[in-house]
Amino acid sequence: MDTAVVPSPTSVPVTLRKLYFLRFAFAAVWAALLFTTADALGPLSTTLLLVYPLFDVAAAVVDLRSAKENGGPTAPLYANVVISTLTVLALALATTSGLPAVLRVWGAWAVAAGLTQLVAGAVRRGTGGQWPMIVSGAISTLAGISFVTQAGADDPSLGGLAGYAFLGGVFFLVSAVRLTRRTRGRV
Repeated sequence: MDTAVVPSPTSVPVTLRKLYFLRFAFAAVWAALLFTTADALGPLSTTLLLVYPLFDVAAAVVDLRSAKENGGPTAPLYANVVISTLTVLALALATTSGLPAVLRVWGAWAVAAGLTQLVAGAVRRGTGGQWPMIVSGAISTLAGISFVTQAGADDPSLGGLAGYAFLGGVFFLVSAVRLTRRTRGRV
């Protein structure tokens, strides 16, 4: 009697691995650029603030397409697209009101996106490389609360956002490396 073994879709880890490496690179460059303009809202910092959640939307769309093709979970990814899109609009308004408003919006986004990332990672545990995403989601949630708190400080700065983005990028890098090891282990 022959038994058929149905392999798990390998394109999911490959797509996630590539996406996670890209997200790390983007976060590192973005953080370095924002750090140089962290004390004021000028044209460059405003553009960077809007580009980050836009990139998050694009990455979530790529992730969503891969999940759909492979029968993976899509609800957290749809939520992420909506949350990040609304964040772009809210940040566009907040940048006209000053750093405290930006920190409040970014903080709210970090909480919502962190919870979404935590759920997405938990749901996709079986694809591998998701524990760093779960931890990153939890840290994002806590960081978001701290950004809202920092908004009330005497001298608010965007410097914490640069550190937050870089750390998030490191978690994407760790996940990409773990997925690479897992993919090579299957061959």
